[in-house]
Amino acid sequence: MASVAEINGTVRGTDGAAGDARLRALRLWLFSVAGLVFVMILVGGATRLTDSGLSITEWKPVTGALLPFSEAAWLAEFEKYKQIPQYQLLNQGMSLAEFKQIYLWEWGHRFLGRLIGAAYLLPLIVFAAKGWVRGRFLAVLLGIGVLGGLQGAIGWIMVASGLKPGMTAVAPVKLMAHLMAASAIFVALIWVAVGLKPRPVQASERRLAFGASLVLILVLAQIALGALVAGLDAGLAFNTWPLMDGGVTPQLDTLLPIRPLWLNFIESIAAVQFNHRLGAYVLLAAALWHAHQARGMAPGTPAARRAVVLAGLVVVQAIIGVVTLLLVVPVWAGLLHQGFAMMLLGHATAHRRFLVRQA
Repeated sequence: MASVAEINGTVRGTDGAAGDARLRALRLWLFSVAGLVFVMILVGGATRLTDSGLSITEWKPVTGALLPFSEAAWLAEFEKYKQIPQYQLLNQGMSLAEFKQIYLWEWGHRFLGRLIGAAYLLPLIVFAAKGWVRGRFLAVLLGIGVLGGLQGAIGWIMVASGLKPGMTAVAPVKLMAHLMAASAIFVALIWVAVGLKPRPVQASERRLAFGASLVLILVLAQIALGALVAGLDAGLAFNTWPLMDGGVTPQLDTLLPIRPLWLNFIESIAAVQFNHRLGAYVLLAAALWHAHQARGMAPGTPAARRAVVLAGLVVVQAIIGVVTLLLVVPVWAGLLHQGFAMMLLGHATAHRRFLVRQA
């Protein structure tokens, strides 16, 4: 990736105030798209929690942007839904009004994907035409756009996995891939946007880069584990804390009932939830250690303050996770847990980005 100094030199040029205005416009654009991605992830979470993701059984990138325009069109969509296992095994007797509710969640999720594509691509074309972005910086932005396009394909592959015989939900691993691709886009947008507002980095702050990287990686790992929990509805089981299944750890035959053994890590409800719990403990320990490290190595600096905030966010997220589990995952709590995870990811990304040497 192009360096911070190179990017800012390319965008700002020698135009002084006009160059600064270009940088502000680019930051606003990237942060706005990141905000839309954040909203889309929340809507995706609601779609999952309401079991709405299989209500649209076809992938129509262009014509699918329109809602059914008549009662006959709604009935045609409902008939398609009646052909899939989710309806036949779980939702027999669903009314058209109930179908419309789940359809609108999935349609809204897909519509947001199209909106994000337009909100990213059209300004990028304008900025490139004006010469504001070029060279390696343009290549980076195009790469993010390609990842966004691939995300649409990943989403359809995920949905298609739930349309197969005997399936009533999407495959958990494919749900995880979909969420992690969205998280990667979110991280990339924030990483680039934060880099467009450079600040001096003290030597004592740069020594915090390893700890910041570790926390960021662990946050991403926790989001991946959380996706598996969501995909298996593992949050609906073992709804006690700090004990699980009556002990510190579940019994081995409960934890690892599947053969071959490795499948338990993606298919065992007990193992997937236990791994998510362990991941939370490791992340919390790493965040607290990093905050302590920052206060010792770079006291009073912006980096130290960000590290303390990061640890605080991890603590709050852990509390939300416990409450969500104890309440057996009501929709509002599940969305709060997912949304706060993305806020935590955004802060962890910005914190690490600010520790990159600026020149």
